[in-house]
Amino acid sequence: MDSLISIFHLDLKLFIAQLVNFAIVFGLLYYFAFKPLVKIMAERSEKIDKSLKNADEIEKRLALTTKEREAVIVAAKKQANLIIEEANKNGEKKRQQLLIQAKEDIGQVINDEKAKLLREKSETLKEIKKEVADLVILTVEKLLAEKMDSQQDQKLIKTLIK
Repeated sequence: MDSLISIFHLDLKLFIAQLVNFAIVFGLLYYFAFKPLVKIMAERSEKIDKSLKNADEIEKRLALTTKEREAVIVAAKKQANLIIEEANKNGEKKRQQLLIQAKEDIGQVINDEKAKLLREKSETLKEIKKEVADLVILTVEKLLAEKMDSQQDQKLIKTLIK
């Protein structure tokens, strides 16, 4: 070992002093620098781990929310289709009812017009009968005013027949 000390020119007292200095500096650095750094690094690692876990949880929630949203959309589409079908059925029923009502109204109008025509026809026939009766009375009065012979009678009959 002496040869080693002589080759590297080491002084044992100086080496021990440097070793003591190194231990003191290392202890101080460890206590004031490394320990707080290790603590900060551990806290930072915990924070990162917690953030990663939160990110995973958020991703799971997002996936779940997306599935729920799609389910709600599907349910809403089904409900909308049911409402549309019901509205179409109600519309068709209403159309049928309006069609039946329109047919009934048209039938009523036709019946009213037929009754009106029959009344007018009846009134017209009454007027015609009255005029014919007046004409017959007038004709009879003229004939009675003249003396009729058989020739005039024949002539009158032929004229009336025409």
